[in-house]
Amino acid sequence: MITTKALHKRYGDKVAVDDLTFNVRPGVVTGFLGPNGAGKSTTMRLMLDLDHGSGETLFDGRRFDSIRHPMREIGAVLEAKSFHPTRTARNHLRMLAAGSAIPMSRADEVLEFVGLSDVKNKKPKGFSLGMAQRLGLAQALLGDPSTLILDEPANGLDPHGIHWLRDVLKSLAAQGRTIFVSSHLLSEMSLMADELVVIGRGKMIYNGDVDGFVREFTQSTVLIRTPALDKFAETLRGMGGEVTPVDDGAMVSGLDAAVIGEQAHRDGVILHELATQTASLEAAFISATGASEEYVAHTITDEERAMLSEQPGAGSTTTGGAA
Repeated sequence: MITTKALHKRYGDKVAVDDLTFNVRPGVVTGFLGPNGAGKSTTMRLMLDLDHGSGETLFDGRRFDSIRHPMREIGAVLEAKSFHPTRTARNHLRMLAAGSAIPMSRADEVLEFVGLSDVKNKKPKGFSLGMAQRLGLAQALLGDPSTLILDEPANGLDPHGIHWLRDVLKSLAAQGRTIFVSSHLLSEMSLMADELVVIGRGKMIYNGDVDGFVREFTQSTVLIRTPALDKFAETLRGMGGEVTPVDDGAMVSGLDAAVIGEQAHRDGVILHELATQTASLEAAFISATGASEEYVAHTITDEERAMLSEQPGAGSTTTGGAA
């Protein structure tokens, strides 16, 4: 169990982390979400005593600085390319193993596990970002720790690599380990994470299960398709529902599927389809963090979009002769 209590960090006049308190339970993958500049990386640095601030983080009741061999209990990677550029990948891991009383053979084991055995004698300075991420995961797993803390581990991975990472983290969580991972890939986080910690401008927005987050910050709708749509829509509006026509059907908010189905039965209305449409994690994230987004890009208007489409060469391909 990871327990953080009132983590706080200020840079001059700016509060980067504002009294964050949350728990990360073993046996599940906990995702750490927030807009750019929300304070995620700073929070992780505070948790690992890599930055000075107030509050505390306990790992199974102990502070990080009180653990004799932290790499054997907590595997953490906060930067994708945190290695010496002139050492080989294998020697980088062997050096870390020596400092934590870990058998040297473990370096080869984790390199095999992350798929880097063929390049273990190469220097990581030439690695792609995806390969560097795999080496970072190997480093985190070197001491076979019960806790993993990873900052954006999927950056630079191709789709196969992302799928592999998801399977690895979920499998490690199923073994009873504590997994705390940040990411901007919301579609992937919706498949990977069981619980969430969501922050904005350094403040807590949500800490709980993924489904609860989606329910709290979005509104589910019900898709109905019926040959008696017009008449039944009036009935549903009279019950307090909001009905929005869509292609050969309607979306209903304010009423759940069971209530709609029971009313259709009472009225003798034939339903061709009755399906609850649950909002995505992405929609919930945008709804929850919109007010706390620090770096807001300009939104392109319809007029600007039309002007861009009229620019020479927009949406077309130009073919030229060989030089």
